[in-house]
Amino acid sequence: MNPHLRDVAIPSGWDRRGLPGWSYHSDALLELEKEYVFRNHWQIVGHVSDVPNAGDYLTMDVVGERALIVRGKDGVVRAFNNMCRHRGSRVVADSQGTCKNALVCPFHGWVYNLDGTLRGAARPRSFPDLDKTEFGLMPLDLEVWMGFIFIRFRKGGPQPSVAELLKPIAAEMAHYGIADMVPSWGIWTQKTPVNWKSVRDVDNEGYHVAMAHPALQDLYGATYFDEPFINGVSRSFATYNPHAGRRWSVGQYIKHAPAAEHLPEHLRKAWIYYGIFPNNALSIMPESVQFYQEFPLSTGETLLRGAIYRYPDETREQAAARYLSYRIDRDTMAEDVQLSVWSNESMISEAFEGFYLSDLEYGVRTHHDHLRRQIAVLGLETAPDEKDMWALNDALRSRS
Repeated sequence: MNPHLRDVAIPSGWDRRGLPGWSYHSDALLELEKEYVFRNHWQIVGHVSDVPNAGDYLTMDVVGERALIVRGKDGVVRAFNNMCRHRGSRVVADSQGTCKNALVCPFHGWVYNLDGTLRGAARPRSFPDLDKTEFGLMPLDLEVWMGFIFIRFRKGGPQPSVAELLKPIAAEMAHYGIADMVPSWGIWTQKTPVNWKSVRDVDNEGYHVAMAHPALQDLYGATYFDEPFINGVSRSFATYNPHAGRRWSVGQYIKHAPAAEHLPEHLRKAWIYYGIFPNNALSIMPESVQFYQEFPLSTGETLLRGAIYRYPDETREQAAARYLSYRIDRDTMAEDVQLSVWSNESMISEAFEGFYLSDLEYGVRTHHDHLRRQIAVLGLETAPDEKDMWALNDALRSRS
């Protein structure tokens, strides 16, 4: 049984073109994407188990912004710009760690409480009286959903609350007890030499699985299906093939994976992927959960980032299955990186005439449609002048 959660009927006569090739290599467009796609949409920073105790912190540097997540003495997890109110220095330099009682800026020694309020400036007599809240760290929107920490760099934004956004998948995910999971190996990052959209294009369809991912095809290729992006969320679902195990990693995984009796019958052998617009994904297996995402470093380089979480009372069998599923995913990611490179590099050629998508790639189209709704110039087949990009986009937005 492979249940659909939503109506996924593909419309007849749909436009099979993807985004125009110019949009993958435009510096001016990238600046629009940073502002209208990345800074004002929800981003996953990590999990509450990454900051389990008071003073534990986590940072994330992306799209020209610096986020700092810290657990206060009251147990509340908060998000701030990682930016001292004095001269803009990083308050915390490391990607993850613990501070005892306060956050101390390494530039001049301004001290902030764990709730973000200013405790005091170094040599305070050299300043007028400073309001502790007004000169506190600048807060960011934060929402914890099933243990995952979501932030938003711009107040408000086009998306609803995370709980409302992810309501269509909440009941299914609730079976896994994700909020109680703990880190496996920490947060990882990797760079890849492509535009961020090429990474997402590969991830948004399973049409390529049979040809490009032999381990996944062995594990679940006969049962896999995609549900496209609807109101910012996509879903892909598969259960193990009846005779899976021809490849070593898959065979060992099937052999060692426990029966997952904590899950309903239809989820005990399921691998599920949820896409969260614009660039986040959650991947659920019976023994673990992971998030992964991509952020642009330039038009031709992307930062990949993610982490895997496990059950706190994990059995030896679950640990073995988690390691083997990681091996399968590791190989899959390497294969996807190569595919994205080949696709991305073609777009600078005059011979490239654009995408022509299969019904099995409707998820790519729906992601592109979401992008078009945020950035109006993406509806133009011919590249605008770089210097005119922002003004033209504003003009087109004002007409819609």
